[in-house]
Amino acid sequence: MPHHIRIFVLSLAIALAACSSSEPPMPAVVGKVAPDFTVRDLAGNPTKLSDLKGKVVLVNFWATWCPPCREEIPSMAALNRIMAGRPFRMLAISVDQGGKGAVEDYFKRSGTSLPALLDSDEKVGKLYGITGVPETFVIDKRGVIIKVIGPMDWSHPEVVKFLNEAMK
Repeated sequence: MPHHIRIFVLSLAIALAACSSSEPPMPAVVGKVAPDFTVRDLAGNPTKLSDLKGKVVLVNFWATWCPPCREEIPSMAALNRIMAGRPFRMLAISVDQGGKGAVEDYFKRSGTSLPALLDSDEKVGKLYGITGVPETFVIDKRGVIIKVIGPMDWSHPEVVKFLNEAMK
């Protein structure tokens, strides 16, 4: 290949690289500010994470088809009752492709309910870099991620103690 064509190809490659979109955001990690997002609840009302500063926020990604998710939901509902009236907010974000209908059907069949939010297109899950469900991010009052956890018993006294400490 002649020298001038190599230089042209190289220049074109550099120009294309410079014009490409920026790198994707880093996944959410402990010690960093949680990426902001807005999701809607089952009634269509928006919830914006940054509006919850000053509260400890538990962001749980789950799905109705996920056995470990279904196992932890009763303890999440219990934790939500335990924390009522405290500077705490639970965001149970469903990644179900069936959206609102799948979540409502699940709650009706199970007799359980949570303050469920929808991420059917998984934009928030991708923003957080989730690798599966359930995956939970605990965010402190300043908006910093302090813990990333898989499935567990959310109403266990040690969990409640940890969250109470984070609220101080």
